[in-house]
This record gives sequence, structure tokens and C-alpha cells, in this order.
Amino acid sequence: MTSQTDVTLLYLIKQVELAIRNRLDAVVGGHGLTSLQYTALTVLERHPGMTSADLARNSFVRAQTMAQMVVDLEAKGHLSREVDERSRRRMLLTLTPSAQHVLDELREPVAEIESEMVRGLGVRERETFRKALQVSRRALGETPPR
Repeated sequence: MTSQTDVTLLYLIKQVELAIRNRLDAVVGGHGLTSLQYTALTVLERHPGMTSADLARNSFVRAQTMAQMVVDLEAKGHLSREVDERSRRRMLLTLTPSAQHVLDELREPVAEIESEMVRGLGVRERETFRKALQVSRRALGETPPR
């Protein structure tokens, strides 16, 4: 029989990621989105005017995947593209009012998923958990924009 310490942190993190994705897909699917599309929209909500490449890096997908996602989200009326005035070769992405409405509707059900995930932790443990995840992310070299 294996003990809890025999399970690697990577394995546990992957299990949590999959559980979150399943819950998130169930919630956002009712709005015609996948969890990856939802993630991209929330990144763009916090950082409007990103390029598709920047959005890909900060949404944890490859540029090719994001290119198709942008096409799909634009077709759904959730994204608009504008030429960057500083570099006319770049296209900047912004949310549409439709996307903002969907994100506003999803805010509470998504927050409930997070609350459920940390329900067994106290306030201090939650903050320690958040900090540990941020330290781990930085250590792997993928620091998101602020």
C-alpha cells in the first residue's frame, strides 16, 4: 500500500487541474464556451488590448490553438480585433459587451467552484496555498502579466 507522501505533487496538481476543468466545463458550457475559451476571456478582461500571441502565453495554450480560439470567439461575438496604432502589423484583442455580459453571469458560479475547492482550508491556509502556487509558477518561469 502506498502512502500519501508517495504521490508526487505534480500528480496531485494534475488531478486538481482535471477536476477544476470538469467543473468549469460544466458551468461555462451552458454559455457555449469551453474552459479554455473562458480562461482566455478572463485574461483579456484583466489585460485588454493583448495580441493573440500574448493571450496564448497567458492562457496556457499554443499560439496555433489560440489563433483558432480567437476565430471562434470572434464568430460568437465575444472578441473584436483592432489594428495596433503603434505597430500596424499587430492586431489587438478586446472583449465585446456580449463577452463581458457572459463573464459577469459566470463570476458567481465560477467563484463557487473555487470556494468548494478550498472549503476545508482556513483563511490562513488559503493565503498560504495561494502564495505557494504563485511561487511555484514563478519558479517555472511563466509569470503572468499583472
